[in-house]
Amino acid sequence: MQHKILLPEDEMPDKWYNIQADIEVPPPLNPATKKPIEAKDMQPIFPKEFLHQEMSRQRWIEIPDEVMEIYAIWRPSPLYRAINLEKYLKTPAKIYYKWEGVSPPGSHKPNTSVAQAYYNANEGISRLTTETGAGQWGSALAFACQFFGLECTVYMVKCSYEQKPYRRILMQTWGAEVVPSPSDRTEFGRMIREKDPETPGSLGIAISEAIEDAVKHEDTKYSLGSVLNHVLLHQTIIGLEMKKQLEMIGEKADVICGCVGGGSNFSGGIFPFIPDKLKGEEIKFVAAEPKACPSLTKGIYTYDFGDTAKQTPLLKMYTLGHNFIPPAIHAGGLRYHGDAPALCKLVNDGFVESVAYYQTEVFEAAKIFTQTEGFVVAPETAHAVKAAIDEAIRCRESGEEKTICFVNSGHGHFDLAAYDAYNNGLLKDYEYPEELIKEAVKELQ
Repeated sequence: MQHKILLPEDEMPDKWYNIQADIEVPPPLNPATKKPIEAKDMQPIFPKEFLHQEMSRQRWIEIPDEVMEIYAIWRPSPLYRAINLEKYLKTPAKIYYKWEGVSPPGSHKPNTSVAQAYYNANEGISRLTTETGAGQWGSALAFACQFFGLECTVYMVKCSYEQKPYRRILMQTWGAEVVPSPSDRTEFGRMIREKDPETPGSLGIAISEAIEDAVKHEDTKYSLGSVLNHVLLHQTIIGLEMKKQLEMIGEKADVICGCVGGGSNFSGGIFPFIPDKLKGEEIKFVAAEPKACPSLTKGIYTYDFGDTAKQTPLLKMYTLGHNFIPPAIHAGGLRYHGDAPALCKLVNDGFVESVAYYQTEVFEAAKIFTQTEGFVVAPETAHAVKAAIDEAIRCRESGEEKTICFVNSGHGHFDLAAYDAYNNGLLKDYEYPEELIKEAVKELQ
């Protein structure tokens, strides 16, 4: 039995797969006209190459050599077979996980942050602004910016800024400026603070601040770590590698699971397998999210803003409403109010299933994984672990010998306070109330 499957470096994919070649993704709309947005409308925010990738229907997009050189620090990432977890669960299923925690920032996020820093630097930009929740995206962008001589300003959701000081320290060590959001740096931040001085913040608010900062400075662009098509494109390196690794050992995935916040990690894992599903191959895709932020399982599928201040284009997605603020007691991450339009299209069309979990059952699954496989995973990733365990238990009950894969999106070394809270019985389960969702999406209907 092989515990670890390594892809030879010379077989690392040198192109990203573009899902838009195979499915029709609803276009972003101009909020003023409600018509599909044009590339020129987004030029104050994004570099030209992103806008090309965002709207392209080209199936394969070449990865620049400069990006490949930095990818080579940690890619190809290993595919592991979870043999000890299989034994613990007494399942006939085989469980594999694609381990993205080997990157220097410890997650899948650098797959796009390196590409984004490269393209911005190539077009003469000198500073990037962004938002971050738990800190994975902020640390990934800070890491990438140093390779291309870019300054980096990160608006970090206030409750995460306070709960996760080590992510902040990591970003600052890579040279980034980290600002708790809402802040007094932007007009929108000041307005939110005046309205609610005790607000824990949200990703929607932090996005608004980062965009406002970017559009007010000519040398600055905004950088997003999930949701948009170009971000999901860059993450397909995960699924492309995983597909090759499975082929090397003569396996085919029956089920692929992943956690979903905005959707880039899960999409990166499953998109290269979508053409097989479209051709009729039997393969199940399971998107796992928290009950505290149940966008796919309880959200409304409609056009909504990507941020609280309504500065972004309208995106067709499952949404809890752009004013959504997750409860501060939620320790499991995945706090964004909506999801990637490309992923949401697949969910709406029945190609992807979604499931939501309470945070205590998620941490219980993570602890089982840690005690059988050794790795301490991020709380976000723990949702994928829970989904994979549930699938394996179903196989035990039915006797089916399925191959289950999941995208293990990052380590939890900076999330030990959340594990400590779980270990000491301090985590509370929370399910976002239906009435609050209905209230939040009223203005969208």
